[in-house]
Amino acid sequence: MFTHIQYILDSIKDSELKRISQKVIDSQRITPEEGLLLFEKAELGLLGTLANYIREKRHGNYVYFNRNFHIEPTNICIYNCKFCSYVRKINQPGAWEYSLEDILQKVREYDGKAVTEVHIVGGVHPKRDLHYYGNMLQDIKKIRPDLHIKAFTAVELEFMIKKSKFTLAEGLRKLKEYGLDSIPGGGAEIFHPDIRSQICDEKSSTNMWLEIHETAHKEGIPSNATILYGHIENYEHRIDHLERLRQLQDRTGGFNTFIPLKYRSANNTMTEIGEVPAIEDLRNYAVSRIYLDNFSHIKAYWVGIGKQIAQLALAYGVDDIDGTIDDSTKIYSMAGAEDKNPTLSTENLVQLIKQVGRIPVERDTLYNVVKKYE
Repeated sequence: MFTHIQYILDSIKDSELKRISQKVIDSQRITPEEGLLLFEKAELGLLGTLANYIREKRHGNYVYFNRNFHIEPTNICIYNCKFCSYVRKINQPGAWEYSLEDILQKVREYDGKAVTEVHIVGGVHPKRDLHYYGNMLQDIKKIRPDLHIKAFTAVELEFMIKKSKFTLAEGLRKLKEYGLDSIPGGGAEIFHPDIRSQICDEKSSTNMWLEIHETAHKEGIPSNATILYGHIENYEHRIDHLERLRQLQDRTGGFNTFIPLKYRSANNTMTEIGEVPAIEDLRNYAVSRIYLDNFSHIKAYWVGIGKQIAQLALAYGVDDIDGTIDDSTKIYSMAGAEDKNPTLSTENLVQLIKQVGRIPVERDTLYNVVKKYE
C-alpha cells in the first residue's frame, strides 16, 4: 500500500494538493481551507486513494454491517421541510400513525430472529410527548431486553422533551431510563444557516442539533451523525458541516459513525433540482473520510444510494454499509430510491461485501464484533 501511495504522491503536479496529501498520509489534521481545496481540485482517483489508505489503516479489509430493522411510528409531522417526501398532516391521504400495540406487534415479528438493533424514527407528531415514546421503549425492552434501541432524531427529541417540560439533560436521562440506548443522526441536514434557512427553516436549529447530541454524549448516550448532500449546498457548506461535527467529536468522542445521506428528488418541493451523479457520491464519501479524522467509521446507507454504489463506496473510505433493514423503512423509497422494498438478508450482505474483495464483519450498534465471515 505504501508503494502505491508514494507513486500517487509523486504523480501529483499541483503543489498544494501534494502538500495536503502528504499531511493526510502522515495522519495530520487538515484545515477547512484544505478540505475545500480537496473537494474543488482533487481528482476522484486521488481522493479515493487517500480515503482508502485511511480506512485500511484503521480497519484493514473489514466491512461492517448489522442485523437491524426499522420502525417508523408515524409520518405525521408539524414541519414542512422542502426536501421531504415523507411528511403528511393528520387525516391527509398517505398519513399513518401506528398505535403502541401496532409497534409492539412489529417487534414480536422478530421473535427468535437474531436481530440486534431496532432503529426508530418518524415525523414530529403534535400530540405525542416523551412519556408516550418512553412507554413504547419500555414495552419493547420487555419483549426483547437484548435489543439495542436506536431512536429519535434530534428534531423529534427537541419537540418531545420540550412538550414534556424537561430540560434537555433531564429529558435524555429519562429516555435512557425508559430504554433508549443510542440516537441516530437524522435531522442534521446542512448546518450552514444560509442553506438551512432555505430548506428546513422551521425545524431544530444547527445549534440545537449539536447541543442535543453533545448533551446525549454527556449523559452516556452515543449517537450517529449525518449530512444531507446533493441539493442546493456547495462544497463550502459541506466543509462547514464536517468541521462542526469534528469539533463536537473532539469534545465528546460520542459519535459512532458518520453517514452521508443523498438527497433524492421524487415527490417533494425541490424536485426540479434533480440529483447529483454517483461520482459526486463517491467524492463526498472520500472527503468525509479524510476530513473526519476523529470518527472511527464512515457508513454508506445502501437504502439511499443503492447496492452497487454502496459497493463502490467501499473503495472511497467507507467501512460500513448499514444492515438488513427488512423492508421496514419508507423514507427513501417515498423519495424515489431504487429499492422500493429495501431488504437484504445476512447472506445477501455478506455476498455483497465479498463481491468487492472485502471481509464482512457482523457488528452490534456500538461496533462490537458479533461474527467475522473470513
